[in-house]
Amino acid sequence: MEATLASIRAIDQVAATHRIGAIEIGFPFSDPIADGPRIQEAFNVALNAGITAQKIFDAIATLGLTKTPMVAMVSYSIVFRFGVDRFLSEAKRAGFSGILIPDLPPPEAQEVCERVKQAGLDTVLLVAPTTPLTRRKLIAELCSGFVYYLAVSGVTGDRKDLPPDIAANLAEIQAASPVPVCVGFGVSKLEHMKQLQGKADGAIVGTAVVRVMREHFGETSDVIAQRVAAFCRELV
Repeated sequence: MEATLASIRAIDQVAATHRIGAIEIGFPFSDPIADGPRIQEAFNVALNAGITAQKIFDAIATLGLTKTPMVAMVSYSIVFRFGVDRFLSEAKRAGFSGILIPDLPPPEAQEVCERVKQAGLDTVLLVAPTTPLTRRKLIAELCSGFVYYLAVSGVTGDRKDLPPDIAANLAEIQAASPVPVCVGFGVSKLEHMKQLQGKADGAIVGTAVVRVMREHFGETSDVIAQRVAAFCRELV
């Protein structure tokens, strides 16, 4: 937790000059449906260390409000078990700006998204390459923060190349979306960022940041934070 908080502070410091629009905070879950082996490993480490949703809220609250919006990436199973309204209230208290729920599809998402809005938070939902156009529009209309577009079907993780049809898919979603469209799942290096420039409104590099943290596992929190901040600078 100490390394995570230090990394958030470090990212927040470089955000203004390096076009970082938000910081995604992952809530560890024992049975993720969309996360690859690297994030699953991180989840296992966190869970074995006794990390819970409440501990995350309490720790994030100690930061005070960061200049950069923070988004909670969390399975709906956790939200449901915690209690939807209680979870949203704690997220708001801690300083989160939005909730990213990867496993909450419409029409089930509609009621939850309304409660998120009432709590003063923004909603982020996922759109896959295989999602039909009519459903893409429905998901985009439920999002108040941004649309999370999956670059590839499958799970999170580093990939060598992004798919060639990504530009066409992004253009289609952007035409139907009232909010920005950001791309994740496989985005991990400067070449990917250049490929997305002028096409996507943002890029999500969650697994890549976890990889950097894992490479320096066992070092001090300050060292880990410095490495994370340096990686973020390299992506611009």
